[in-house]
Amino acid sequence: MKTDSQLQHDVSDELTWEPAVHAAQIGVEAKDGVITLAGEVGSYAEKWAAERAAQRVAGVMALAVDIDVKLNPLSKRSDADIARSAENVLEWMAALRDGCVKVIVEDGWITLSGEVDWHYQRQAAVDAVCHLLGVTGVSDQIAIKPDAPFNAIKSDIEAAIKRRVDGHANTVHVAVHDAEVTLSGTIRDWSERDLVTHAAWCTPGVRRVIDRLTVAS
Repeated sequence: MKTDSQLQHDVSDELTWEPAVHAAQIGVEAKDGVITLAGEVGSYAEKWAAERAAQRVAGVMALAVDIDVKLNPLSKRSDADIARSAENVLEWMAALRDGCVKVIVEDGWITLSGEVDWHYQRQAAVDAVCHLLGVTGVSDQIAIKPDAPFNAIKSDIEAAIKRRVDGHANTVHVAVHDAEVTLSGTIRDWSERDLVTHAAWCTPGVRRVIDRLTVAS
């Protein structure tokens, strides 16, 4: 188990290693395995990259983000311009049906709503708009309402998880109720958490995945 000092050092090094992040502008604190990131960045994309970098570090149990997005004058755009850009990029995405995702922009903050069939479509929409110039934040309010009926079997989800995290899958517990999947138990790190939750989301008909997983200390 890493000490808080080691964890702080590793997260700081990972931020420095990430080319999309100006690590000198971000402070890192560690307490009982919980990492807090604080500071200012020049874009929402950089904030997102910093979060992902911290999650990659082994031993991080939870993440608190207190990073402000402060746009420089050349990066500022009107809400109307940002909304048009977001609508255009979503329109050109092969993964989405025309008009299934709606866009609202207020003070540079994008809110996405609407309905899609799969989780990967929702994630693709969020990923697409978070890199647009002038964006200060993104809220995901897209609902998943698949056309296919839900026919997930608990054992099928468990088998998918085992294919991805073989050797540690027995510590993950799966509960299925209608179109809702609840994951609990212990995983080794954030990357393993992503593999487990993605396995559940890939099951046809799943509308919601409740993540109650904890990272092993």
